[in-house]
Amino acid sequence: MKKLSPPKIEEICDLSSFHESHEEEILELTKMLSKRGRDLWIQTSLADELRKQQVGDNVSFVINQNINFTNYCIGSCRFCSFRTDEKNDNVTAFRMTLDDIKIEAEKAIARGCTEVCLQGGLDSELNFDYYLGILRTIRKTSPKLHIHAFSPAEIAYISQISGETVEEVLRELKNNGLDSMPGTAAEILVDDVRKIICPEKISTKQWVNIVLTAHQLGLKTTSTMMYGHIESHKDEAEHLVLLKYIQDISGGFTEFVPLPFVHDKTILYRYLGARPGSTGMHDLALFSTARLYLGEVIPNIQASWVKLGPKFAQLSLNTGVNDLGGTLFVESITKSAGGQFGEEKPIEEFIDLIRDAKRIPIQRDTLYNILQSH
Repeated sequence: MKKLSPPKIEEICDLSSFHESHEEEILELTKMLSKRGRDLWIQTSLADELRKQQVGDNVSFVINQNINFTNYCIGSCRFCSFRTDEKNDNVTAFRMTLDDIKIEAEKAIARGCTEVCLQGGLDSELNFDYYLGILRTIRKTSPKLHIHAFSPAEIAYISQISGETVEEVLRELKNNGLDSMPGTAAEILVDDVRKIICPEKISTKQWVNIVLTAHQLGLKTTSTMMYGHIESHKDEAEHLVLLKYIQDISGGFTEFVPLPFVHDKTILYRYLGARPGSTGMHDLALFSTARLYLGEVIPNIQASWVKLGPKFAQLSLNTGVNDLGGTLFVESITKSAGGQFGEEKPIEEFIDLIRDAKRIPIQRDTLYNILQSH
């Protein structure tokens, strides 16, 4: 395959002096993320109280379904065991047809989903028409189903294979049914870290500008962080400060989702010295720091039950978290890396976990509109 040209991304914000102008914030957050013992429990209590002030006692979840439409990928992310190529005999390769997508959308509707979430590998056999076809197929199947699709890395790839700018790509996707985007592919928004964990992936600057372009066009996104591998607390602090900076500019993030590194089957852990994921104290320090620092501008802090497990996700509700994500029904990416907590969470289990935490279960849509209280 011929070498692709870089994606065509308009520069909306200049990050050249970002770290210097936010040095004090980064230092303070580094201290917060490093807290352990009694100091951490004080911090989690403060975060829990602030959560109550900012969003009350509701704990939300969404009835959604993942569709991972291909695992062929030209990328080389060292934390990923989902991707494959023609030479990999250890992973079963797949690429969905539009008929397959239609069947998955019909399953989502039958399950009562309000959202489908679509992400896939950067597949060299796909063209822009395929991505547009996905949207048209789902929209034809259901005019109401919210389509949450295509990470910033996928948007950059579509720009490369189509020759269109990121803004042009996003406009066409939106016109064909895209409602919002996952803010994944962020990993750690520090280029020195990215050079090790995902050397060929979009840079921090590219990620930021793609997300801001989406926000300018009215496409909301999530914000995420993958942590617990080779990054330092300072790197995590820089990431959080950058997310707040973006939110202050655009207001386009719907939530913040910390994603603990699932290590077991990854090159990053087996050969490159990564830690075996986060510790429990690390998780609680990050959740509480996120609430205390981001809560005013990103009020929804989500715990990933797929990566943390349902028990620990429930525990996180006492540290600033107010959302438990979605039902998923299908989950391939975490599972392929060695995830142990399954692919589906029935509504009744969400309700039981939330009530047991003395909180109020709320079914929401993708954009955090309340649909039903349980």
